[in-house]
Amino acid sequence: MSASIPIEVESAVTTIIVQRPYKNQVEAYENWLREMVPLAQGAAGHRGVNVIKPHGQNDEYTIVLHFASETTLRHWLESDTRRQMVEKVRPFLNTDEKIEIKTGLEFWFTPPESRKMAPPYKQFLLTWSAIFPLSVLVPLLLSPLFSALPFLSVSLGKPLLISMLIVGLMTFVVMPRYTRLVARWLYK
Repeated sequence: MSASIPIEVESAVTTIIVQRPYKNQVEAYENWLREMVPLAQGAAGHRGVNVIKPHGQNDEYTIVLHFASETTLRHWLESDTRRQMVEKVRPFLNTDEKIEIKTGLEFWFTPPESRKMAPPYKQFLLTWSAIFPLSVLVPLLLSPLFSALPFLSVSLGKPLLISMLIVGLMTFVVMPRYTRLVARWLYK
């Protein structure tokens, strides 16, 4: 009898980096961003980056990085390349950058700095109101594909494809925009 070795399964992870350049250094900072983003995109495990520029009175740039696992994210965050680039941008920044690492659903409901966490019932209502229409529309939109390719409808193929598409849409398309859209209500 052989001893089993536990396998650690890592899931995708998101990090939120908030940086605040001096007003007179915004152009230099944005030039730095144009150099930094491709470097992050070339890192192992990188799955996407979004840069949210300041709006209104806000002066914060929010950089949202998606990585395949916490391990690959930490490799990037602790890399010499990133360390050198952070040293390069430091003179342009009003404060030290803030870094938060988020896994799973908690990222959808991260409140703005000045607000408290959304109550669970609002998180439930918001998630349900996004998943319900997707659970109706996605199978409807995929039905021609299932008719044309019947092998996709076998056993777990259909639910696997539908659920994968819904989770992907929720994670990368719907919830990041939806939570911003209803932020006033959500964090009130």
